[in-house]
Amino acid sequence: MTQFKNVGVLTGGGDCPGLNAVIRSVARSCFNRGIRVWGVRNGFGGLVENDIGEMVDRDVSGILHRGGTILGTTNRDNPFNYAIPHDGGYIYKDMSPQALANLKSRGIEALVVIGGDGSLRIANEFTQLGLPVVAVPKTIDNDIPGTERTFGFDTAVACASEALDRLHTTAESHHRVMLLEVMGRYAGWIALHSGMAGGADVILLPEVPYKIEAVVAKIYARKAQNKLFSLVVVAEGAFPLGGEVTVARIVEGSAEKIRLGGVGEKLARQIEELTGLESRCTVLGHLQRGGSPTAYDRILATRYGVAAVDALLAGKAGTMVALQKNRIVTVPIKEIAGQPSNVPPDALHMGRAIGLCFGDEA
Repeated sequence: MTQFKNVGVLTGGGDCPGLNAVIRSVARSCFNRGIRVWGVRNGFGGLVENDIGEMVDRDVSGILHRGGTILGTTNRDNPFNYAIPHDGGYIYKDMSPQALANLKSRGIEALVVIGGDGSLRIANEFTQLGLPVVAVPKTIDNDIPGTERTFGFDTAVACASEALDRLHTTAESHHRVMLLEVMGRYAGWIALHSGMAGGADVILLPEVPYKIEAVVAKIYARKAQNKLFSLVVVAEGAFPLGGEVTVARIVEGSAEKIRLGGVGEKLARQIEELTGLESRCTVLGHLQRGGSPTAYDRILATRYGVAAVDALLAGKAGTMVALQKNRIVTVPIKEIAGQPSNVPPDALHMGRAIGLCFGDEA
């Protein structure tokens, strides 16, 4: 068994319900083994800027239920391509040697990285430089390969499902078509699960390019059965057959240059024009990423935190802890970093069996 005296922990990328639960779990797992814990503030930028502080038990007391992250986070800073202010603009430099030197100055021998796909890529690069790293998969999108579930996903689905419950009553009262646009980037996990749980009639996913004719046909079929309203869930990355994703805006210099959004409003206008039925769109946006984690996410986050420390001590650096068949396992980061995890076709079988429309049939 490998023994460490000092372990660092950081949260990278977007915020997510359950981050604090992982931090708490990592810290307490270390404390109970006599290991000192150092919190890296504001993601990987904290490694470069030397914004690192030792954590004690009171720092992680009372944070299990809190959303966000007590350490702060960002999806901008990559130590291997770090933005340095220069002549009113920026130049980009490899600051990984500085990051490693800052860790060494505090005696930090290993790092737990809690993050999504971008954080995994950076974690993999640090692993190749010899730093012992174990990653914890974090994203509401559930789009990280190698694991069946990322923490934060259950909370996001619960938020979207509750929104659908509320939209259902107003849709039925006013005989409207109500659309709910949810997050997920280029994966449709949130749309699929929340749509199923919330009783949607149409679910549109990035994995299944839709035909507007199929959506309209489903709405007309319901009307013929005297069902005078419809619920449509659309993932922000959904797009029509032969078309492209809807881009809200492009932000130059950002790690997430392309910001998706607007497909729900576009669909609402099309549906209203083609059917004459009043159609409204609600965009949940960052509501899905905020607030307290569900009980499931708190437990999963705690399991991941303990497993991350166990993996470090077992000499399994360079891995990500993952959930497979309800067991926590480790998978090599290099095999999954930068890879997508999309909804497979067989995951749609249940929906099709109960008559849901996924927009691919006319």
